Amino acid sequence: MYNVKTISGEDVMFKNPYISSLLLVLIFLFSGCVSRDIPINISENKAPKYNVNDVDMSDLDENLTESEMMMTEEGEESKMQRIPFPTTEYYSLPRSGRGTIKGAIYVTDLYGNTVHGGGTRLYLNPVTSYSKQWYEESYLGGNRMQKADARLFNYLKFTAADSKGSFAFYGVPNGSYYLIGTVKCGESCGYSSEQSIRLATRVAVRGNQIIDKDLTRAVD
Repeated sequence: MYNVKTISGEDVMFKNPYISSLLLVLIFLFSGCVSRDIPINISENKAPKYNVNDVDMSDLDENLTESEMMMTEEGEESKMQRIPFPTTEYYSLPRSGRGTIKGAIYVTDLYGNTVHGGGTRLYLNPVTSYSKQWYEESYLGGNRMQKADARLFNYLKFTAADSKGSFAFYGVPNGSYYLIGTVKCGESCGYSSEQSIRLATRVAVRGNQIIDKDLTRAVD
């Protein structure tokens, strides 16, 4: 008869170092000691950024009221000089916020009808000494101004009106802004062809306020 000897797991582990090492590795892997989490790179959900080349910066360079649209193009040297770009003023502006500014953009034509700025782009331009010069001298005063400093683009907020002229800006930081937009109108506004009528007004927001502000005026 043969003598049968039972070999325990301990005998295998201690008598064969290779098997012992393999068993330890397997136990380590399946015991949950190794993290099986897979890192996922989730990009921050940000609103699409506008490229400076996608924006008609002439909205900010000159007064594009109906009278301006009829003026002959002139060289930069004949336009009003802008004040130096106030870097410190702009650096101190808050860059994020919780405010909302919403409303509708439209003009009232010669017959009292409402002409909506459907699909038009609107801007929020922070009130600074630089933008105040544009508002007073160009928009209100009718003076043509030299090209705006390209750094201004970094501080503007943009949105677009729907087909009925309704618009909204979300996440607006605390502060005062010039709200700017365009309505196109033709014969009903007294023109032989369609013209762009520039509109601008001042608006302020604090905290999580929701400001209702229409951008409108009657055509002269």
